[in-house]
Amino acid sequence: MVDYFKELIGGTISLATGLWITFKYMWQPVITLQYPRQSVKMTRRHRSHIELARDSETGEVKCIVCGMCQRACPSNCITVIGEKSEGAKKKVLTKYILNYNTCSLCGMCVENCKPEAITFSDEYNMAGYRKEDFIMDLKKRFDEKNPKSAAATHNVAGGLKEDITRTSSN
Repeated sequence: MVDYFKELIGGTISLATGLWITFKYMWQPVITLQYPRQSVKMTRRHRSHIELARDSETGEVKCIVCGMCQRACPSNCITVIGEKSEGAKKKVLTKYILNYNTCSLCGMCVENCKPEAITFSDEYNMAGYRKEDFIMDLKKRFDEKNPKSAAATHNVAGGLKEDITRTSSN
């Protein structure tokens, strides 16, 4: 009989404590986000998939096609393809394939990139129904985000002798 009353008193105290906490937080502002309509701002150190960084001077991709990121990746999910055009001193990046299905987000590629040409993206809401949706060409994504640099690269690669600075300043 004594155990019954101990449990009854303990349950009442537990209920009162829970109600007190609920009542205390009822008057504070709501911190819950309504997810599809509101999104969280990612912190600076958030690790999502990688993306190509832009050179602040030229507006082009910083990648020099050295392949250090490809060699450093323990998952072998990065493929860097570049070609050297006639008369050019260095290679130009043509494709940067990332297989996000096998990426472990370890950051070894970002750490080993000496020209700091790849960074972590702020994009975190990636969803899809097919695994092919997560095999990305980062060069193509970079060109879609930066149409002026893509046009300048296309003009140089196509052999046109137009003044690129004139077209990019418009």
